[in-house]
Amino acid sequence: MNLGAIFKRFEGSNAGLYRPSDRFAPPRPRRQPPRVSAAPRISMRLASKQSYICRDCGYIYSDRTPFEKLSDNYFCPVCGAPKRRFREYTPAVSKNANATDNRKARKAELQRDEAVGKALPIAIVIGAAALAGLYFYLNSTF
Repeated sequence: MNLGAIFKRFEGSNAGLYRPSDRFAPPRPRRQPPRVSAAPRISMRLASKQSYICRDCGYIYSDRTPFEKLSDNYFCPVCGAPKRRFREYTPAVSKNANATDNRKARKAELQRDEAVGKALPIAIVIGAAALAGLYFYLNSTF
């Protein structure tokens, strides 16, 4: 038997022979079991996710970059409105939130809400004037 046949015979088993490359190699690190933490990990991006809506066209900004960190010269990608025309949007945002029909429906809703907000002070003034007129009318007749 030659020496090559002996090495082939014991090649798969550990017969007390060291391979020359293992003799000077550093020891392998032991595998550590994965650490399991008790508390779930929450990222700041998910915890502070807030959507903003363009008041002119209904576009919803819900990108990864927080809206507050955008520069002041940010413009709406749909209508070109400046950053100051956006406001917070609380309903859940779906995947197709910026589809054309959805944006048009939101724009109509925003316009109705703003029309009520603009008409409210006028209604209060008219109501106060009517009450004052009624007061003077009743005082002059009795």
